[in-house]
Amino acid sequence: MLERPVLDLRRSAAGFWIVAAAFTAVMSLGTAPSPLYPLYQQAYGFSSVTVTIVFAAYAVGVLGSLFMVGHLSDQLGRRRLLLAALVTAAASAAVFTVWPELPGLILARLLSGVAVGMITSTGVAALAELDAAARPGRGGRRAAVVGTAANLGGLGLGPLVAGVLADLAPWPLHLPYVVHLVALLVAAALLALVPETVRRPDPRPPYRPQRAAVPPGLRRQFAAAAVAAFVAFALFGLFAALGSAFVGATLGSTSHTLGGLSTTATFGTAAIVQALVRDPSGRWAGLLGTAAVPVGLAVVVAAAWWPSLPLFLAGEVAVGAGVGLMFSGAVRVVATGAAPEKRAEAVAGLFLTAYLGLTLPVLGLGVATQYASPPVVLTVYAGLAALLAVAAGRPVRHARP
Repeated sequence: MLERPVLDLRRSAAGFWIVAAAFTAVMSLGTAPSPLYPLYQQAYGFSSVTVTIVFAAYAVGVLGSLFMVGHLSDQLGRRRLLLAALVTAAASAAVFTVWPELPGLILARLLSGVAVGMITSTGVAALAELDAAARPGRGGRRAAVVGTAANLGGLGLGPLVAGVLADLAPWPLHLPYVVHLVALLVAAALLALVPETVRRPDPRPPYRPQRAAVPPGLRRQFAAAAVAAFVAFALFGLFAALGSAFVGATLGSTSHTLGGLSTTATFGTAAIVQALVRDPSGRWAGLLGTAAVPVGLAVVVAAAWWPSLPLFLAGEVAVGAGVGLMFSGAVRVVATGAAPEKRAEAVAGLFLTAYLGLTLPVLGLGVATQYASPPVVLTVYAGLAALLAVAAGRPVRHARP
């Protein structure tokens, strides 16, 4: 077990919010391109398949980073990994700015995913440790809420910022990334004020990637939780990759702000719900999550066939609430059901399944839109997702250890 240094209360309190801001900035860049994809399609003739490939590069970067470097803050220190994540994200923003063609977009998305993979586990751990040092004896509720807000809230903030800038300011394919670049560089500079919360082990243990495994006694619970995580991220990917284009093509809106809002609604609602619900694996939370997903998807599909932007956004809010509860419930079931020495491997396996959900279905969706109209494709996609959500919901609710 790592020994923690003695931390100053004031530095820890300030460091907590600096880390939260850095976490938010990195996550925000991860979804900033969402409302801009229609502009890329207009400028460079990208197809829906191309857009989904660009989006998938992000998920590949996240997966690789989570398993290769995301756990190294235990050995190298939280602050070093946070700085590496911010520098990588800043490099991504710079590539977005100067190289808007397809190879540049794929590279920028890959770098953004790597940064997200580095900061996800590191940021959560740093927030918990800084909060414990700044407010001893208060419990970890605030760190959990702020971590959720920074993670999903940041993903919801990025499209809104990019959409507003694309509507109101010049250089829509450049300025949103310049703004993110400045924010990331400021956050990196402020890390000098953040105290380190772990002492690096000496000698340093040999490197190995994060393992992903399912403990034998957790297989039934894990299977249900994995389906729930897969569906949750498949729906996150649906609205993040193609939501803006769908709003423009099907609902007839030319506003990039509204296009960004279509992504913000899903991630933002998921963040709020996760912050408010103390036990997402409880009976009533599970029932609400399982019901909200098919109901919300039905509303979204109705808005596609009978175009209505308010109806579409209302459906997205319901879906966001449902997938937020489903995913947080799945994480809780796996994390509390696994033995402490196997917990990291089990949770890593769950995230592997989740990010496969973020990648594979969205790629299929992009291909399908080449052969059928968006409402037809969305109806089939939503129907399959709703069936899987309902199928996974009951086992997750009844799999509590």
